[in-house]
Amino acid sequence: MKHDITFTSHGVSCAAWHVPATTDVLAGPAGRPCVVMAHGFGGTRDSGLLNYAEPFADAGIDVLAFDYRGFGNSGGAPRQDVSVRRQRQDYHAALAAARRLPGVDPDRIAVWGVSYAGGHALVVAAQDARVAAVVSLTPVTDGIASLAQVVRHAGVGRLLRLAGHGLRDAARALTARAAHHVPVVGEPGGLAMMSVPRAEELCASFAGPAFRNEVCARAALKVGLNRPTTFVGRLACPILVQVGTHDRIAPPDAARRTARKAGRWAQLREYPVDHLDVYAGPGQQRVLADQLAFLTRTLNPARTPPPRVRHEAPRAPRV
Repeated sequence: MKHDITFTSHGVSCAAWHVPATTDVLAGPAGRPCVVMAHGFGGTRDSGLLNYAEPFADAGIDVLAFDYRGFGNSGGAPRQDVSVRRQRQDYHAALAAARRLPGVDPDRIAVWGVSYAGGHALVVAAQDARVAAVVSLTPVTDGIASLAQVVRHAGVGRLLRLAGHGLRDAARALTARAAHHVPVVGEPGGLAMMSVPRAEELCASFAGPAFRNEVCARAALKVGLNRPTTFVGRLACPILVQVGTHDRIAPPDAARRTARKAGRWAQLREYPVDHLDVYAGPGQQRVLADQLAFLTRTLNPARTPPPRVRHEAPRAPRV
């Protein structure tokens, strides 16, 4: 059963669900393990995250699933503005909140992310040496590779159209006018940040009432600056990188390269799925099974973790 809670990130209230573990099978002297999770890009916690959170709870792992500032039921303005910097700040605030949850072991907390958040999870874990494990699902790990993928699948014209809308929105922001939005998902040939066949149909199958299919168009100007792959050399905990071999949004080769850069910490798993196939249905069940195996192993209180080297936190890119 989920409980509504809130926590504060940079003075703004963020809405979250706490899903307590239904068993103490993984409990240790300091409490139960916990997973902190958020959605990718413009998603909200009510859009498929419970399909992961509830099985985690049944396996003995608490979950804190939250909405970024400006999205869903969280406060903050402007609304629907995808800011890599702010979203990572919100993850850090959510980690602090999770460590205060009753019955949770503050040193057995994993970070979980999908799509854009799959990249955030890697960066946040690199910045916080207390993170015990990372699940990075269909992650966007290199914005430059993502732009190249758009050109491959839709041509340079679509990239230029999105950039034009981004410039229009940026100009409106500079003059304090209402934001100019573009859709998050749409069909090929349309104007959306993610355009793949059946995108709207698939999204409708798992999207909750808090989800809005729009983001500030300025996000299109920042995609190339988002490069989580540059942080993974600083990781000091196990990570599970899950790649969709048919993914037309998050380049599979970029995720593979990121896993290789992480070295001994990384486990790479691949699945014959596209980007939106991991929120419900058979694709979701396959990746969930590997996540449960990974998390129950790495968060087991009987496991003796290898010694960690604490690195100086890298400076997050300005976006």
